[in-house]
Order: sequence, then structure tokens, then C-alpha cells
Amino acid sequence: MNPATSPKIMQPLAKVPQLTLLFWMLKIAATTLGETGGDAVTMSWLGETTNHAVANGYLIGTAIFAAFFVAAVVLQIHARKFNPWLYWFAIIASTTVGTTLADFSTRSLGIGYTGGSTLLLALLLLSLGVWKKSLGTISVGSVAEPRAEAFYWVTIMFSQTLGTALGDWVADTQGLGYGGGILVFGAAIAVVTILHFLRAASPTLLFWAAFILTRPLGAVLGDFLDKPVASGGLDLSRVTATLLLLGFMAACIGFLPQRAATRSH
Repeated sequence: MNPATSPKIMQPLAKVPQLTLLFWMLKIAATTLGETGGDAVTMSWLGETTNHAVANGYLIGTAIFAAFFVAAVVLQIHARKFNPWLYWFAIIASTTVGTTLADFSTRSLGIGYTGGSTLLLALLLLSLGVWKKSLGTISVGSVAEPRAEAFYWVTIMFSQTLGTALGDWVADTQGLGYGGGILVFGAAIAVVTILHFLRAASPTLLFWAAFILTRPLGAVLGDFLDKPVASGGLDLSRVTATLLLLGFMAACIGFLPQRAATRSH
């Protein structure tokens, strides 16, 4: 058969989206929403009057968002193909539970931003290492069967939690403030982008670097939006900021097409 006239062989698809500009826009919006939404529940709704109330708020908020995250991942794993609404619901759930879990660990348990960031980085690297050893690849294109999906979402949860602690570590512990944090993480993402276009590093390595770095960027962006002016923020309502970000994401998902990533073997 003439190759020019033979039917095109279709490669199987993964259950995650292609890595386009839209993907990264939605990822940053989701991580920012995770910060404002998580703070809206734990601080604004569940109590902010005493340290005890805040500690309870972090714990209860973590339990609430963890339930949503587990439900979203179960639905995602049982889905037969990529569904953008389901995928981004799982991402939002992961980033909100990451916010509240990081706050509970670093503030309520008292290990601080430095200790929390170190611990969570170790857990993230362990997750990636076990995934690589078990399945031979940590490529996003391999996320098409239950075991790979389980590793993918566990890794994402650790990266989202790390991002919150790391964002607070840069903004507060290092004294750079929210504006400084935005510049630091924005510059780091720019370096990763340049390396991508120069093809100077592994695409898989660069993906996970960018994926991890967008979380602390979203964390400091979220804090910049809702923290008091005296603390370097814009003092916007957490609920309003969350709803605006949610509306932006819904519009992008509803009106801009997303395709599944091509599955790697």
C-alpha cells in the first residue's frame, strides 16, 4: 500500500491535556484560586478570631477539600477518556487541599515554612522517584492507565502543598513580600521556558519544574490579591477573588478547545 494514501495511524491518547499556553494559563489561575479559595474557607468561614479557631479551620478545611480531591481523582481514574471539566476540577481540588494542608502543617503543627518546604520537597521527590522506578517514566503522556494516574495525582498533591509552603517561605521567611515572590517565581518560570525553547533539558524534567513553580507563583498571587494593604496585598475579598478566578477558568474551559496529550509508550 502506498504510504501517501494509507490511513493515518492514530496514536492512543492520555487522560491529561496537551501542554499548550492555555494549559499553563489555567494552571496558574487554578493555583491562585486554590490560595484564595482555601483561605476563604479556613480563615473567613471557619474562624479567624483566635489561634485555636484558625488551627481548627485549617484542619476542617483540609478534611473538606481532601474529600473533594479524593472524589475527583476517583472520577478521573474511572473516566474513559480526557474530560477537561473533570480534569480541572481535580486540579482545583488538589490546589485547595494543598493550601489548607500546607497551612495546617507549617502553622498549626509549628514546623514553619522552612521545615514544611523541606519535608514536602522530600515527599515530592520520593513520589517522582517511586513512580519512575515502578513504571519506567514520569512523562505526562504516560498518564493513561490507573497506576500512572494514581502516581500523577499523588505527585500533584505533593507539588501543590509544597508550592503553598514555598511561596510563604519566600514572601515571609525570606522577607521578599508578595511582589518579590511574584518576581522570583516568575523569573524561574521564564528560565524554564527559555530552556524549553532551546531544547536544553529533558521535556519531562522541564514540565515538572514548571508545574511545581506555577504553584508558589499562584500562592503569592493569591496572597497579593486578598491580604491587607498594610501587609503588601490588595485587600480584595477572598470570596470575590475566588469567584472571579472560577469564572475565568469556566470561560476558558467552555469556549477554548483542549485536546488530550498523545500517549507515550
